[in-house]
Amino acid sequence: MINGAAVGCIYALVALGFVLIYKATEVVNFAQGDLLMLGAFIAFTLIALMGWSYWIALPVTAVILAAFGWGLDRAVFRRVIGQPQFAIIMVTIGIGIIMRAGVSMVPQWGTETYSIDTPFSNKVVRFGDIVVAQEYLSIIAGTAILCVVLYLFFRRSRLGIAMQAASQNQLAAYYMGIPVKTVFSMIWGISAAVATVAGILLAPVSLIEANMGLIGLKAFPAAVLGGFGSIPGAVVGGLIIGIIEQLSAAYLPDGFKDVAAYIVLLAVLVVRPEGLFGESMRKKV
Repeated sequence: MINGAAVGCIYALVALGFVLIYKATEVVNFAQGDLLMLGAFIAFTLIALMGWSYWIALPVTAVILAAFGWGLDRAVFRRVIGQPQFAIIMVTIGIGIIMRAGVSMVPQWGTETYSIDTPFSNKVVRFGDIVVAQEYLSIIAGTAILCVVLYLFFRRSRLGIAMQAASQNQLAAYYMGIPVKTVFSMIWGISAAVATVAGILLAPVSLIEANMGLIGLKAFPAAVLGGFGSIPGAVVGGLIIGIIEQLSAAYLPDGFKDVAAYIVLLAVLVVRPEGLFGESMRKKV
């Protein structure tokens, strides 16, 4: 259960990136998992190759990827605004493929697998007869801290409130003096930074390699399960998917772990198509 909750936290953070971008721009960013991968590789470079402290490398990498997300919006996605959704989705898939190919071409990265040492590596915590690796507990704690920070940012800061306003009604926000385009670029930056934190938290328990971004395919069902567009739903959906995956791996035949997330997703959507926390929208014609 604890390991499942930890894996679910990674899904939750990636799903959070899906939701933040979708709420603001109605774009489904299928490159979100690849931002996680890129952040993990940059953290590996700073920690393993350059000898930086883990605690310094984590925020620096998040800032680097936030700038990358900002630039991605201004250079690419802003130019395809108004195009059909299918075309925009294909652009995000293409960017993800380019990032994976680009990482494999960097000499010190390539197609090999890597790991990074953290202050929690090779340490355990005992709860009676239960032994839990500190790396998994660090994922849960890191996710909880990040969720609290994001909650306070969106609820208490002027910029966070402006981002909420822009995501709810772009035209009204523009008339109220909010720089909507700049706000959207900031949301892309925040989303990339969140994915980066997820990649750094995941790196000690999963090897760093070019295809680790495919975890986004598991995080997407988590976002849909929680209700696409709901930030609390993304977190709850990620936890549900992670725990169910671990339980199915332990108690069900081989192969169920890989499809458990999608079976649960289909079952929930049959009963509640808008997801657990999504709002039901109806249109009369």
